[in-house]
Amino acid sequence: MADIYAGLDTDDLVTGEAVTLELPPASLGTRLLSGLIDVTIEAGLLLVGVITVGMLATDEALYAVGSIVAFAGALVVVPCTLETFTRGKSVGKYAVGTRTVRDDAGPISFHHAFIRALVGVVEIWVFWGVPALVTSLVNSRGKRLGDLVAGTYVVRDKIGLVLPAPAPMPPQLAHWAHAADIAPLPEGLAISIRQLLGRGADLSPDAWRSLVVDLADRTLAYVAPAPPLGTPPEQFLAAVAAERRERDRVRLHTEADLRHRLAQRRTHP
Repeated sequence: MADIYAGLDTDDLVTGEAVTLELPPASLGTRLLSGLIDVTIEAGLLLVGVITVGMLATDEALYAVGSIVAFAGALVVVPCTLETFTRGKSVGKYAVGTRTVRDDAGPISFHHAFIRALVGVVEIWVFWGVPALVTSLVNSRGKRLGDLVAGTYVVRDKIGLVLPAPAPMPPQLAHWAHAADIAPLPEGLAISIRQLLGRGADLSPDAWRSLVVDLADRTLAYVAPAPPLGTPPEQFLAAVAAERRERDRVRLHTEADLRHRLAQRRTHP
């Protein structure tokens, strides 16, 4: 049976609450402007470094070593450090409002930033940015070579999000759901239920009904007792999703209250 994941776009992020957030890549023009700003800054740092080395070096060997250090510092160390500590931002990205994220839309680490900077030396400085431009044009997410190797891409930093409303609890199933034993659902199954309930209008009636029945059959293995005889499968799924959400809310509230009371005891023994 086809999985509801097939309906997700490649630029969707599915959170732990099974809410899909669209993180579209930044436009080519925005990325080019950001890159131009960063390249200008790096060129300035490199120039200052080379001039400083020339003034301080006492022989050719020291000048050669100093030049290598200046080159690595301006083109690799500085951009890598900046993107690591800002979780994906450079000066150019700050200016245009973009950010580098992992392919799963999470924040990048030193590993990702280092690979992007290292590959950037070759594709941007050695080959004058031609490989970066070509791959950005042909890749659906506008990735340059460094992004392809590191598993990252660039997104707009501030995106207006419209979150779909969660499925409400069917009133006739509220008593049953509250008393039922609902085991934790596999992540893929929980996400599929949330997606299907929230975008039924996007599917043909036959496809939607087929998926609803399939997901209900798979969910029955995690619920006891079964819902009342004759319960429509979509209402059964909505009840399970709503009850799981309510139980998670209560659990989080209880844990927060417990932490608050423990903190008060430590403050006032």
